[in-house]
Amino acid sequence: MADTRSFRLSSEIHDYLIAHGTRPDTVLHDLIEETNALGGVARMQISPEQGAFMTMLTSLMGARHAIEIGTFTGYSSLCVARGLPPDGRMLCCDQSDEWTSIARKYWDRGGVADKIELRVGPALDTLDALPAEPTFDLAFIDADKTNYLNYLDRLIPRLRTGGLILVDNVLWSGRVLDDDANDADTAAIKRFNDHVAADPRFEVVMLPVGDGLSLIRPR
Repeated sequence: MADTRSFRLSSEIHDYLIAHGTRPDTVLHDLIEETNALGGVARMQISPEQGAFMTMLTSLMGARHAIEIGTFTGYSSLCVARGLPPDGRMLCCDQSDEWTSIARKYWDRGGVADKIELRVGPALDTLDALPAEPTFDLAFIDADKTNYLNYLDRLIPRLRTGGLILVDNVLWSGRVLDDDANDADTAAIKRFNDHVAADPRFEVVMLPVGDGLSLIRPR
């Protein structure tokens, strides 16, 4: 099974926190299993506790319109959509028909397909085609790391007052601390984290959930 526990938690502690929180239901469990069967790419799926957190956060915010950059097999979008009200809407952006075909199946099973619009293609093109006006209450970035700053820049004018941007993989398995890790993805994550931390426009909380999750709120 892919290692999706939160950052540097032991397997035993991870099992304990899953057992003492809202556990994945049958739909989420089956999605985890089908994604694991894909092999190594399954590591791109968020952890169950992150999904539960995102559902609760979406609901507590009273979010009505959400957007996701990077959908993969649909776990995060299913969790966010479940936190939206019955008339809530979510826009999902991904480049893979193969992976999002799995997502569609579980959106149907999870009863949220009517809330979700999927656009397959480069996410920057999708964002650029959207009106540059406040539309979304909640955004989730979990796609190609080298474009994280570009996604953030596109989302800011499209975020409503009080809106929140969630960004995944910000601890990058600890490689953010490795001065010798200079591959493109690691360098991009480091650059993104430094930029956001230094930008006075934002309030930021970085949580050791999954592979690191940043909550960014424009002031």
